[in-house]
Amino acid sequence: MDSTTEVLDDERSGDGVTGDGGADNRVADDRAPDDRLPYDRYVHADTLHRLQRTTTDNPGEMSFLMISQIMELYFKLIDFELRAAQRALRGDEVAAALSPLRRAALHLEGLNASWQGLRWMSPADFNRFRANLGDASGMQSAMYRHLEFRLGLKTASLTRPHRGNPEQHEALRRSLAEPSVWDDAIAVLARHGYDIPAALLDRDHTVEHEPDTAVEAAWADVLADPSPDNHVRRLADALTEVAEQFAEWRYRHLSAVRRAMGAKSGTGGTNGIGWLEQSMNRVVFPELWSARTRV
Repeated sequence: MDSTTEVLDDERSGDGVTGDGGADNRVADDRAPDDRLPYDRYVHADTLHRLQRTTTDNPGEMSFLMISQIMELYFKLIDFELRAAQRALRGDEVAAALSPLRRAALHLEGLNASWQGLRWMSPADFNRFRANLGDASGMQSAMYRHLEFRLGLKTASLTRPHRGNPEQHEALRRSLAEPSVWDDAIAVLARHGYDIPAALLDRDHTVEHEPDTAVEAAWADVLADPSPDNHVRRLADALTEVAEQFAEWRYRHLSAVRRAMGAKSGTGGTNGIGWLEQSMNRVVFPELWSARTRV
């Protein structure tokens, strides 16, 4: 395997929070392990329940904070599954990549359902604690940025807000430079005999993939083959589910912002709805969608 595979296997990738639950990811409990019930010892429930430190007494802030934390955990879980799928794809084990991709899609469903807990929040409700957020914004989430990079949405400038944390910044730069899931899927096409330009297989992965007609034609051929043993077709189906669920995530995010703050500027300095609408125009796995017109 190449060096990018080593990065995928590195438990410290993503500022120490995208690994497989190793010692670096554990948070010490105040009590000796022997004083804890086995469930708490395994789940670290006491630690989790001490992390909800609101800045106001407003109950809406508790909802906002906890759901944000739940989303962070989902980002990590989805990224974990996508990295497992990439390892399989790079080993040309297409069938083995299907399960982590399907799990990633299911986890994205769970992530999307998290927005339900904030549907009650009106602009007046949000304003009761919004000022206490200061410049904090979801767009500053390092784990979400890892997830976007993993899905092929590459924007180098979005690593800059993390320069104050050198370890986190370097982890993001590594994720930016790695092939995305889509890059690895295109490489699978080439290994399976499809005519993929060499320039697409050996390129600067810090730059977002541009849709290519050869890739589109290859996926059209894959989608047109109904053979039950066509693992590449099953790969296309699994990738489609991931892409659909991620698109749903972005739509629900936009809807939640509209509901809670209208067209106000975002707390992180973005133009709020405008930023989110623009981001929705960037399609995940683009040729997987355009190929359907050819079939």
